[in-house]
Amino acid sequence: MEQQQLTTVETAKDLGLLPAEYDRIIEILGRVPNFTELSIFSVMWSEHCSYKNSITWLKTLPKDGPRMLAKAGEENAGLVDLGDGIGCAFKIESHNHPSALEPYQGAATGVGGINRDIFTMGARPIAQLNSLRFGDLSLDKTKWLVKGVVKGISHYGNAFGIPTVGGELFFDECYNINPLVNAFSAGIVKAGETVSATSYGVGNPVYIVGSATGKDGIHGAAFASKDISADSVNDLPAVQVGDPFQEKLLLEATLEVIKTGAVIGMQDMGAAGIICSNSEMSAKGEHGMRIDLDKVPTRQDNMKPFEILLSESQERMLIVVEKGREDEVQAIFDKWDLNCVQIGEVTDTQRLHYYMDGELVADVPADDLVLGGGAPVYQREYKEPAYYAENQKFNIDDVPEPTNLVEVAEHLIGHPNIASKRWVTDQYDSMIGTSTMTTNRPSDAAVVAVKDTDKAIVITVDCNSRYVYADPQKGCAIAVAEAARNITCAGGEPVAITNCLNFGNPYIPEVYWQFVGAIKGMGEACTKFETPVTGGNVSFYNQSSDEGPVFPTPTIGMLGVMDDLDNLMTLDFKQPDDLIYLIGESVNDIASSQYLASYHKILKAPAPYFDLDKEYDTHQVIKQLITNKIIQSAHDVADGGLFITLTESAMPNGLGFDIASDANIRKDAFLFGEAQGRIVVSVAPADQERFIELMATSEVEFSLLGTVAKEGNLLIDDEPFGNIHDIKLVHDNVLHVILGE
Repeated sequence: MEQQQLTTVETAKDLGLLPAEYDRIIEILGRVPNFTELSIFSVMWSEHCSYKNSITWLKTLPKDGPRMLAKAGEENAGLVDLGDGIGCAFKIESHNHPSALEPYQGAATGVGGINRDIFTMGARPIAQLNSLRFGDLSLDKTKWLVKGVVKGISHYGNAFGIPTVGGELFFDECYNINPLVNAFSAGIVKAGETVSATSYGVGNPVYIVGSATGKDGIHGAAFASKDISADSVNDLPAVQVGDPFQEKLLLEATLEVIKTGAVIGMQDMGAAGIICSNSEMSAKGEHGMRIDLDKVPTRQDNMKPFEILLSESQERMLIVVEKGREDEVQAIFDKWDLNCVQIGEVTDTQRLHYYMDGELVADVPADDLVLGGGAPVYQREYKEPAYYAENQKFNIDDVPEPTNLVEVAEHLIGHPNIASKRWVTDQYDSMIGTSTMTTNRPSDAAVVAVKDTDKAIVITVDCNSRYVYADPQKGCAIAVAEAARNITCAGGEPVAITNCLNFGNPYIPEVYWQFVGAIKGMGEACTKFETPVTGGNVSFYNQSSDEGPVFPTPTIGMLGVMDDLDNLMTLDFKQPDDLIYLIGESVNDIASSQYLASYHKILKAPAPYFDLDKEYDTHQVIKQLITNKIIQSAHDVADGGLFITLTESAMPNGLGFDIASDANIRKDAFLFGEAQGRIVVSVAPADQERFIELMATSEVEFSLLGTVAKEGNLLIDDEPFGNIHDIKLVHDNVLHVILGE
């Protein structure tokens, strides 16, 4: 055993471990660890890998459902049954810290990593989404971050050959230092063609396949488990470097080798690299491994054992192969011109033994490294922050209603959070693979056909972080409800979620209170909508020493299923004289709206009106309207309120609207408030009677707003609010103008 570089508690602190954790490591090993061993524990017990500050609450989330094929934590991604022998693997993960320092590579490798999680299970990725948060867009740094992140996502995704079919983009100064970059991927797999992230069978060979190993990404998991500071630039080597063309080769080789049946288990190398892959696989299979680090293909000379183990170089996988079938596995990777090197074998020790040039350099127990084994689990103190009580004091009557509502409408149309994201989406290829059904048919969620079937997956990512900051429990429940609402409006049936939980430092009681509240709200809403949680990612430490934490941002990635492609519903008005109805109740509420925050600049307010039971009932009636072919369009009321929803429905076909407001509601609340549970639908005059009959059998409130107008004129209570063609010109070009392109 390598005895040089014996460690101390100070070494442990430098690696991000607590003194008590260092003592626990000595207890586990029965001796003082050497530097390589301590480095192993530092990454595997980091927040990013161990979930030590979150797992207690994550276990409270609903995980069971009739379509679940793999529950949260069982595999690299969630796996859901679509029926007819087809499964969908899907997941969302963050790459926030790397993107804050090197936005292009940080975002690009986030895309690469999430796709590897999908195809490592045997599923072919067919669609990607992303959720992006940035700071004040007037700042040069924010513009640099936006341009770099979008370019990284587009270059990697486009070259890899998977369409980016949607997402969300939000700006607030709380993200000035620490942007959020969350990447989502979904893939399709046939029954019997999945592979698990496990390892068993004494003597079975262990292979590393894909790219060579370099020094990029070392201690990346630990880097993602601490606050961003002025010194973070010194951690730049922790940012990985991606190669999408190499990943494309790896995808095809991986799916081909799985079909041979020679693969016992497989896992991609993401956070913490080799050590994470072989420890998790060994712990799951209740076996051990012997690894010869000198056999790992490297692209830099004289790499130390801990550097090889902890490297997060991209486009690599660890594969356990059935003994005797090495040649057929080797032949496949040779065909695709990829490294395929045996670096070890499975043992019955339940320990991980690492050798370098024949010398044992580390000896650690697999189970004690991983979540559910010996990794630490903490229950953190949490405390309601003072601002929460201040938010509850908000009174709409204290806000003067503007005399010029057209000015408010123009303000919202021109706000980056509301305006078209065409500057971003134009850089993404949404049509690769020809399965995207919503590229030119605008809908509240992305609809992607499953080839050789009459099915489609319906996917979305949603979270209004301003709502979650105002009230974490209610705000996170709203995020789940909005995701379900978007899928329902597109004609799908919500099935399951994955989540990316972006929060500040968990050791701050007020931050942890936000986390606990969000988990409670998520659990409540997922139970109501019968959308179990398949897994995801917790990203703590999204804050800077100067500006504090970002808004709590529990991004919800939701998967829906469309069993009949004829149910695809779009958001655009179809023809003049169609009737416009609002389904759901109007409420005298402007709390936490974009209107209140950016026009009035009032930030202290509770989350908007939300009734989970009424929301659920509204979704059920929308499904009936769609399947019975009664409505022409459906679009949910969200950011910017009813006026923005109507405008977005009018723009695609250059139509307008002529509506009347509700005399019982403040006009600014009626038009710009963001009370939840509302959906705008359009109905052909010939279908009005059927519409009213169906709605009358439900207990869901609905009201006639007016009609679709020709020539793009917008009228509210007979007052002109502009022409849709002029509005669209502004709406489409806001980001182009601000970003100077």
